[in-house]
Amino acid sequence: MEPAPYAKQPWKAVYLTFKFLLIILSLPVWAVTFLFTRPRPTWSWAQSMVIAFLRAVGNIPNAVGALSFPDYRAISPAPDAEGVWIDGVPHLITAELKVWSAVANVTPARIPGYWYAKKGFPRKPTSPIEPGQRVFLFIHGGAFTQLSAHPTSITSTLTWNLVELSDTAPHALSVEYRRSSTSPLPERHPFPAALLDVLAAYDYLVNIMGYDPCNIIVAGDSAGANIALAMTRYLVENKGTADVALPSAPGHLLLASPWGDLSNSHAVPGSATLTNDADILDSCYTGRKYPPYHGLAYLGPFGLGMAYCNRYVSPASLSPFVQARFEGFPRTFIIAGGAERLLDQIRTLRDKMVKDMGANQVRYYEGTDAIHDFVIFPLYPGRFDAFKAIQEWLA
Repeated sequence: MEPAPYAKQPWKAVYLTFKFLLIILSLPVWAVTFLFTRPRPTWSWAQSMVIAFLRAVGNIPNAVGALSFPDYRAISPAPDAEGVWIDGVPHLITAELKVWSAVANVTPARIPGYWYAKKGFPRKPTSPIEPGQRVFLFIHGGAFTQLSAHPTSITSTLTWNLVELSDTAPHALSVEYRRSSTSPLPERHPFPAALLDVLAAYDYLVNIMGYDPCNIIVAGDSAGANIALAMTRYLVENKGTADVALPSAPGHLLLASPWGDLSNSHAVPGSATLTNDADILDSCYTGRKYPPYHGLAYLGPFGLGMAYCNRYVSPASLSPFVQARFEGFPRTFIIAGGAERLLDQIRTLRDKMVKDMGANQVRYYEGTDAIHDFVIFPLYPGRFDAFKAIQEWLA
């Protein structure tokens, strides 16, 4: 099947109308069905209804491509957050990143970021930063093609919750990185555009705001966690490089449902990728739905082959060509959902990190029968326990 087959009008409007009516008609069917049987024994009727709805709407971007969200071209007003401009960092590009940028014809860009603050604190931290003051650098998910750093995006719920966990980390800077797109939409911002943008935001925290790298907590969910891993890897692997003055790596890394394998190396019989079919993520690793639109958009001119051999793109891949090592990485907290399709690749990522870093440096939390990225949904059962575990890890 062609990726995003209904991206252009009038087919986009026709598809969205049909999809909306189908969901409306499905609601009473789900309501009755879940009185007698549910996708997971531990799920309540209400939980089953909500997840069925999320599954239905979650497939829409795969059919129509990018939806409308605030993007990197402007700072959108927000009553409860403060937008700032972040300049690109061409002077920090070296090694493989320089080559990939040239191949993809990607250059650093000026992008927005949004400051989030704990209740009772100013919306933006004031300089000079107090010694020991910590900060979150948040990288939103959305399959590299959707959602936003803006407070109106669903992923902002995670950012708001993080800043409430500790008085020593009362602020978060969420990065409005450039989202990828490809045919039938314009081909824009493939890898490593988002990596360049997040690197610029990290440098902004260190060299403009004055945060000590050891006090920065780089956090991301889903595709955002992939970018967080890539940015951290770049800092670790190029530490001490003579031609660029890179900041040191962050002190902490927080990964919520990280998408660490863009290949289909985990799509084997019996895997969570194929059997966790109650998850909000659709199966896009086999059959007519492979390759997925978002993977093609992010990898751009490099093609899907890059997902099988590149440690920045697929650090959790089972491919022998991906030599992803994690020596020198900071303390890491990994969150997974027991019912999500990415479960196996998240466990693979965990095992790789534990092997290289040691068990005391990697904390793993798996929500029982939880869906992908469950921590972004405000009323999801077990979400509070996950944040309590994060709070203890940060203490």
